[in-house]
Amino acid sequence: MQALIDQFLAYLATERGKAPNTISAYRIDLDQLVAYVQEQDVRAWTDVTPDHVMGFSIFLRERRYANSTVARRTAAVKAFFAYLVSQHVIEVDPSTAIDSPKVDRYTPKSLTLFQVDELLELPLRSSSPEGLRDKAMLELLYATGMRVGELVALELDDLSLEARTVRCAGRGGRERVLPLNDTAFIAIEEYLDNARSQLTRSDGVRATALFVNHRGKRLTRQGFWLILKGYAEEIGLYDLTPHTLRHSFASHMLANGADLREVQERLGHASLATTQIYATMQSEQASLLPTFAQLNSTRSIPQPNVKADAVQDED
Repeated sequence: MQALIDQFLAYLATERGKAPNTISAYRIDLDQLVAYVQEQDVRAWTDVTPDHVMGFSIFLRERRYANSTVARRTAAVKAFFAYLVSQHVIEVDPSTAIDSPKVDRYTPKSLTLFQVDELLELPLRSSSPEGLRDKAMLELLYATGMRVGELVALELDDLSLEARTVRCAGRGGRERVLPLNDTAFIAIEEYLDNARSQLTRSDGVRATALFVNHRGKRLTRQGFWLILKGYAEEIGLYDLTPHTLRHSFASHMLANGADLREVQERLGHASLATTQIYATMQSEQASLLPTFAQLNSTRSIPQPNVKADAVQDED
């Protein structure tokens, strides 16, 4: 049974271009399904009935998983059985009778402009290579709205200082080119001129990653998360996640006059509906702009009307 799960996950990765995090989540979901049906003395996918799938759905609800978790696991199960039908492993899909629970759309958390300014200035307290690197990373995230996975995957060649753009590889290898504002450009230039070479000295081979750790190796998602967490806790933002800067970028762009289509292109959303949720935050963030200006800050708020290459990709 496990072999067909592995085959399905490989199909999602290679043919559908699903992100590694999605593949990992689906593996957990389907492993739980296998464990459940095997307890019912099922040893082959051809023996799984609608009653087994319905029982698994009830099992999830009885364990009081969040609706979002049940919805994801249900989606994984339905996608898997649809795949088995397409591969002629089974003739009838046993999951057609189950429905995914409704999941309320949430409003993403966004920082105020003052909080962004406070957070992004923290690395400047240190003139160490790490401090300059952190400043460049945080400025780049807020200036472009890219995902953390996209940030740590950047290569030196993805950056064009002459054009003031960065090429970002989205999910499935699809690309978009994003403009850099003044503060991000200056921070990246300073990192490249005064810090990166010091961090890569311990690496025996020429490093190609744009952002590296203290050993000269590519910085990981987990490494970035620990860095951000440390800065956030210093200013009392204990629930800050790496995605919060992406949310802040989008809501601040809208508050500054961008339309949804512009924000969609910058974020790399395939559907405008995915971007629509940020519109609910627009009026709140717009009221923050005059307050921020009164602080005489030099930060560049994400600006509309600078076109980025569109990409078909989900949030």
